[in-house]
Amino acid sequence: MKEQLMKNMLMVISYDGSEYKGWQRQPSELSIQGTIEKTLKRLLKEEITIDGAGRTDAGVHSIKGQTATFNLTTHIEAEPLRYALNRALPRSIHIDQITTVPDTFHARYHALGKTYRYIIDQSLEASPLRAKYVHHLDRPLDFKAIRLAMQHFVGTHDFKTFMASGSKIEDTVRTLYSFTLEQYKEEYHFTISGDGFLYNMIRIIMGSLIQVGDHKIEPDEIRAIIESKERSRARYTAPANGLYLIHVEYAPNIFYQV
Repeated sequence: MKEQLMKNMLMVISYDGSEYKGWQRQPSELSIQGTIEKTLKRLLKEEITIDGAGRTDAGVHSIKGQTATFNLTTHIEAEPLRYALNRALPRSIHIDQITTVPDTFHARYHALGKTYRYIIDQSLEASPLRAKYVHHLDRPLDFKAIRLAMQHFVGTHDFKTFMASGSKIEDTVRTLYSFTLEQYKEEYHFTISGDGFLYNMIRIIMGSLIQVGDHKIEPDEIRAIIESKERSRARYTAPANGLYLIHVEYAPNIFYQV
């Protein structure tokens, strides 16, 4: 009997997260991971588990950002598999790339950092076509104050204040490499990069920045809020629909940059 050779594969995934209960597989809920695994099983007639670089929440999107590794025994090349998956998957999920990686490579454990984007729409009237993809606020925010507050988040800090209640993570120290803001007409795009993020961390940070923009928090108060390590000091969590995973960083010597 011919021995089956197992290949370790990496996929890059875009998705509209608005109709899913998040990335992680759930027994009775629709998820990104579960949908891709079921589609792989239907196409290849084998049980396949995919391991994502991050577990995005319900309503969070990915623009060529999410990555996942999986082991494959079926003899099929990467590009035909990608084509077949995109034909079979719902239109809300798209596989942008599949490539073979070393056997020991893992999408999550070998990630050096992630980059997310959060979009606030300041249009006077909300567009129903954009409602699932931006956080619409028709009241004017003070973006000068917001920019001043953003500076306090960059660097290595204990971000326990900005972790959702109930999370069991013990090591809450994270490093944010950069935090930028760009305006495109009425839209404001926040881009945040770091070595990792706690559960709901970005949405809680954005909630605090919105409060700065509403003059409910002074920009310089952010440092004290971080140092307090008290969840009650950052109570507002911005909604998920404005959040996108846009990049996962890996060392270039592991495989070519995705």
